[in-house]
Amino acid sequence: MLKTDSMAIIEQYKQSLAGYTIDQLRYKFQEDVWSIGQMYIHVIEVAEEYIDHIQTCTMETQEKHGGKTEDGTKAFIEKVWPDVRVKLEEPVNRTRNPKSKEEIIAGLEQVLKKMRYWEEHVRGTNQACKVRHGWFGWLNARDWFEMIGMHSRHHLRQKARLDEKLVEAGLCNNSLN
Repeated sequence: MLKTDSMAIIEQYKQSLAGYTIDQLRYKFQEDVWSIGQMYIHVIEVAEEYIDHIQTCTMETQEKHGGKTEDGTKAFIEKVWPDVRVKLEEPVNRTRNPKSKEEIIAGLEQVLKKMRYWEEHVRGTNQACKVRHGWFGWLNARDWFEMIGMHSRHHLRQKARLDEKLVEAGLCNNSLN
């Protein structure tokens, strides 16, 4: 069920994309805040990173007996990423603006394709084979799959704030998804 939810969130991003022009996706109301397009690129890049961790977990033969952190345990119980604005240590401009909507669509499609594949393969994995997440602790392949949805859902809050900034700037009406 959660696996389907993770893919549904990515599908939601894909559907929402249709309502934007490339200029809206690239608009930055403030230099140190991402554009909607940068946020999309970030969601895609993190999903790809988490998929790599899924693959590592499935190929790992050495079991890791570490557990989740307190924040990780809470996030997985509640099935939601903490409602905290995370400031990445990297410069905000490191995550580039997209060149086109097609680039974002292709990225989302690639993530969905990989998720469909891994949805079938994480079920039989050794749950003691894990990769450490810097904030949430030791996560297995199923956890990483679920994290794609949790992380992507977390950024829907940011997307809503950025959509409001587009409306305030007069770059669109208030009917964005």
